[in-house]
Amino acid sequence: MDERAPEEVGVGPWTGAWPTLADGRPDPAYDTELLREGDRRNVVDRYRYWTHEAIVADLDAQRHDFHVAVENWGHDFNIGSVIRTANAFNAKAFHIIGKRRWNRRGAMVTDRYQHEHHHPTVDDLVAWADGVPLIGIDNLPGSRPLETYDLPRECVLVFGQEGPGLSDDMREACDVVLHIEQFGSTRSINAGAAAAVAMHAWVRRHVFGQAVDIGPSRSSGE
Repeated sequence: MDERAPEEVGVGPWTGAWPTLADGRPDPAYDTELLREGDRRNVVDRYRYWTHEAIVADLDAQRHDFHVAVENWGHDFNIGSVIRTANAFNAKAFHIIGKRRWNRRGAMVTDRYQHEHHHPTVDDLVAWADGVPLIGIDNLPGSRPLETYDLPRECVLVFGQEGPGLSDDMREACDVVLHIEQFGSTRSINAGAAAAVAMHAWVRRHVFGQAVDIGPSRSSGE
């Protein structure tokens, strides 16, 4: 039996003089309570001891040009995982379509560092987008492979619920529906995993400048 104590998350109280600005004043980016008590939040090391407001402001200064939208008709617990990934890739904002309340457990509080928009219907999302391409991610007949599609810089990556996937209305609203190529026996992969793959594809294209090899035209089911 392993009786080792669980590894402590985060950092303890600040050691030494507290951070100051060049003129000697206390640095307002730092939270005095966290400096005094320690920072156990789920944040990367560069944001340790920072106030919530300072973290959001810094993220806002460098957010990427893609949004993430998730349909929420049945309180799907996978939504939280998608939103957590949207934080990891610093999406511009995330959008919930359908029910306003959604299962936040899987988000691990990362939704607090993002901008949330709610749209009661698909039409509301379309009106908000106002021409920004809606890119559906789902394994559907006629969908095109994500791997050979040149994602636009400004876009909304749209995900359906676990199981049923994108609703009929959302499929019609999307400019294109893309699928992730699979090679095993399962019909689909978890919505959270699919979201991570799609967002990383955008990052590879627009952050690292990795051009897409269009290759031969191919749709789902071929």
